[in-house]
Amino acid sequence: MERALGLRALEVIAMKLRCESGEELDLELVAHDGASIRVRVGEREITATIQSLAGGGAIVTIGGQRFRVAGARNNSSILVAVGPRNFEFRPVEEARRRHRGLAAAEIVAPMPGKVLNVMVKEGEVVDSGQPLAVIEAMKMETTLAAESPAVVKRVCVAAGQMVDHGAVLIELSPPPDSSGRESAPQEN
Repeated sequence: MERALGLRALEVIAMKLRCESGEELDLELVAHDGASIRVRVGEREITATIQSLAGGGAIVTIGGQRFRVAGARNNSSILVAVGPRNFEFRPVEEARRRHRGLAAAEIVAPMPGKVLNVMVKEGEVVDSGQPLAVIEAMKMETTLAAESPAVVKRVCVAAGQMVDHGAVLIELSPPPDSSGRESAPQEN
């Protein structure tokens, strides 16, 4: 089912959702825990459950409404049909993601394991590539790093804590300004 809907691809990169009308929306997988997913579409966050179907495709439930969906890969895109409507998911170019100021709003556990070290604290400004936490699974350590400059909004775990796949470890917010210096948040 993950293969049919391209969820593995969504875990790796941000996507553009293109509707039949030509409208494009930013899409980012926030969390994926078994049959439940949280997706940010534009500024809106949506929670859905996915039930795989034996013949392919799935039933997606959003807010109590059920939709039968089918998906297929087409080069670098993922094509999804929901009833009579069609959607295309395309990877976002790296430069465009960085221009928005924050590549990933949450650092999540890529696998179940034990948090060995949390290297940041709330309010800290971090740079792209800066290590944030180390998780151990099956005697292998994985260092999780910031994908773009950011501010640590919330640390959700502590060293020694066991976590499940997809568990939010650290929440991030956009950096205060492009220079990386701390400044007071500005209201629009």
